Amino acid sequence: MAEKWFCKVVAALTLIGLLGAAACRDTGSEPYEIIGKLFVFNYRVATATYLVRLAPLQPMQEGETAVASFEDPAGGEDIVVQQKIWPKLQKATIESPPLRCVVKDRPYKVSIRIEAADGSVRQTIETTMTSSEDQSILPDKPLVVGPVYTPNPELAGHPGGKLPNLEKLPCPSDAAGKQAG
Repeated sequence: MAEKWFCKVVAALTLIGLLGAAACRDTGSEPYEIIGKLFVFNYRVATATYLVRLAPLQPMQEGETAVASFEDPAGGEDIVVQQKIWPKLQKATIESPPLRCVVKDRPYKVSIRIEAADGSVRQTIETTMTSSEDQSILPDKPLVVGPVYTPNPELAGHPGGKLPNLEKLPCPSDAAGKQAG
């Protein structure tokens, strides 16, 4: 008798567990998710860029494109990057061109549209990115030039990469104080 009762309890708990697992499973229709986003500060070449990685949640379709609009830290129009998504790769990486005026702890808007081969929008992802550093940590000019990392002759006598009396382009008012130095 106790054995039958025990089997029924185990069967009921197993059924509840399976139903719970099925309820937690993401059955949404979104084809991609962001698995990484960061600002890349390349000290050697004095650049900062946005970098976003996407992973598919569904099988990828041939001819898909990611169109990312990054808020320009220097102000003005958004920076738009169009990147083909290769179905044989397990992830897609989107990187912006070099930026100016990145400020620590300020959120910047990012919007990514996934377009099908026919141009229809499959998904839109809205997010923000916040840098853990100010761009002022970068040298004024690349520390190296050329394919073999030759020291930049413009920085001779300035090992930290900061040049005295260098005219810098202005940054927006929320970045001006941070970027002046």
